[in-house]
Amino acid sequence: MFRHKALPFHVKALMTRASLFLAACLAASTAVAVQPTAAAESPFEPGLMRLAEVLGSLHFLRNLCGEKGDQWRGEMEKLIDSENPDPERRARFIASFNRGYRSFGGTYTQCTASATEAISRYMKEGETLSRDIASRYGN
Repeated sequence: MFRHKALPFHVKALMTRASLFLAACLAASTAVAVQPTAAAESPFEPGLMRLAEVLGSLHFLRNLCGEKGDQWRGEMEKLIDSENPDPERRARFIASFNRGYRSFGGTYTQCTASATEAISRYMKEGETLSRDIASRYGN
C-alpha cells in the first residue's frame, strides 16, 4: 500500500504563509480592478505581471515539493477574473504565469533545499507585491 510521506516542517511553515499570501493577492486584485485607467497607462501593470509570474513559479515549485493541486493556478484565475482584462491583456497575464512556471521546469526535477528556499523567496515577493499594489493603487 502506498503511503504519503509527511511534509517537512519548513514546507508546512511555507504552507501556512500561503494562506496569508492568497489573501494579499485577492486584496491587490480587488483594489486594482476598480481603477479606471487603461492597462497601457496603468502604473501598477508591471507589478501585476510580476505577480502573475510569481504565481506561476509557485505553482510549479509547490507541486514539486509536495503540495498537490491547482491552488496557485486558481489564484491566477481569480486575479484574471478580478481584472476582467481584454483579450490582449489576458494573454499577457497568461504568458507571465507560464514564464514563471517554466523558469524552474528545466532546473528542478525534485524538491531540494534550494527549491524550498526559492518557494520562500517567491512567497515573500508575492506578499510584498500584493501589499504594495493594494496600498498604492487601492481605494
